[in-house]
Amino acid sequence: MARRNKILIPEARAGLDQLKAKVAGTANPEDAKYEVAAEQGIPLRKGYNGKLTSEQAGKVGGPLGGNMVREMINMAKQSLGKPKQ
Repeated sequence: MARRNKILIPEARAGLDQLKAKVAGTANPEDAKYEVAAEQGIPLRKGYNGKLTSEQAGKVGGPLGGNMVREMINMAKQSLGKPKQ
């Protein structure tokens, strides 16, 4: 089954990029995957990475996406706990 990694609300791209950078601890969202790859010991380079195995690629995307989801859940919990003005 093919995954559709398409943002339903295109205007949310900037916010998602900021969240990705925050979760990875980088200033630039494009550097997030390289930061995670370095932490995992995966030789991810800019440009062609066709020699990476699917296991290695999953070790980069999985933690990054999972941490983004955890952060979004925490943000939602915090906003639910705030009194309405």
